[in-house]
Amino acid sequence: MSDRHIDYPMVKIPGGEIELRDDRTQKKWKAEISPFLLAPYAVTAELYHAITKKFPYSDDRNLKPVVNISWHDAITFCNLLSQQAGLKACYSIGADGEDIICDWESDGYRLPSEAEWQYACKAGTTGYRYGEIDKVAWYNQNSGGNSHEVGGKEPNAWGLYDMLGNVWEWCWDVYDENVYGTYRIFRGGSWAEEERGCGATCRRRSHPTFSIDDLGFRLAQTLIVRDYADCKEATE
Repeated sequence: MSDRHIDYPMVKIPGGEIELRDDRTQKKWKAEISPFLLAPYAVTAELYHAITKKFPYSDDRNLKPVVNISWHDAITFCNLLSQQAGLKACYSIGADGEDIICDWESDGYRLPSEAEWQYACKAGTTGYRYGEIDKVAWYNQNSGGNSHEVGGKEPNAWGLYDMLGNVWEWCWDVYDENVYGTYRIFRGGSWAEEERGCGATCRRRSHPTFSIDDLGFRLAQTLIVRDYADCKEATE
């Protein structure tokens, strides 16, 4: 595997607690976060092609985040990458392609949960953003109308880049099954988003087959008890 971002060390995110909220229903709830691993960058077009041999958006092999990726596409990619890396795939996919179960004890690649994503995005901060928006995010006022290569803005305190802006990122969770059925959550804002949409607590959702040119994803892994000497500690 030749992409310089394929072999990057995953960042070890420490355990803790996070409060989430749904502005639509005015509900708030807390989630306990076990230590886990999260990629410092969104999956790039180059990495996606290296694993799938497909270009969902263009024929450019570049280090911009891959976009036009549905939630189902992201799940499939996680399993493919896990298999190629010799890890146990996290996702069991039913014959109809709809019944998907996550094995949270697997060492393979997966999408972060919504709570994991928000917790990692905030990186111990308490505000809506972990830094000044023009320093940390590509959004509609500074993006020039397109996405940018990953890592071009300042990271958060835990070494994670583009958690805000550049592209929205799919999470594992169903948004509200009683109201929206199978709709899944995505987070973070994008190059096309207004400033107010690029915040750690901003929540969006869509059908798992939905794809668009400012929506991608980031890899996570469950932290299995073993020697992770090669992992970069988020708290360093």
